[in-house]
Amino acid sequence: MPRSRRWTDLAADDGSASIEFLTIGMLLTIPLVYLVLAMAQLQAATLATEGAARQAARMVATADSHGAGLAAADAAIAVALADLGLEPTAVDVACAPTPSDCTTRGGTVQVAVEVTVPLPLVPPVLDLDVGLSVPITAQAAQPVSELRP
Repeated sequence: MPRSRRWTDLAADDGSASIEFLTIGMLLTIPLVYLVLAMAQLQAATLATEGAARQAARMVATADSHGAGLAAADAAIAVALADLGLEPTAVDVACAPTPSDCTTRGGTVQVAVEVTVPLPLVPPVLDLDVGLSVPITAQAAQPVSELRP
């Protein structure tokens, strides 16, 4: 029994390239767009964390007293991270040569700030935070002026 002409027309490959292109294009485009979104969010958080650490070190190094410097550093970190809606998970201020006084002339102030950045478009599942966020740490050092009053 000979095949009908319609069956032959249906078995041809004419026009299937556009469907294959759209299917493969979508399968490749969606992960690529997500990767761009995630990297942009991580880059913004990295820049904000570095700016927070640098500004906090400056605030401590130029403050009139150790306590005022730490308070100014906390405020500087909060302002630097506020635009992204982030909060620091850890802040470490170290002073040399006198660890208890960051206003020692000729000393050095080192500040480390750590934040946790959630990945975009990933809802919390069963309160498991494993793999849903990326920790970012930035450090900055600032010398204390020899000529301070």
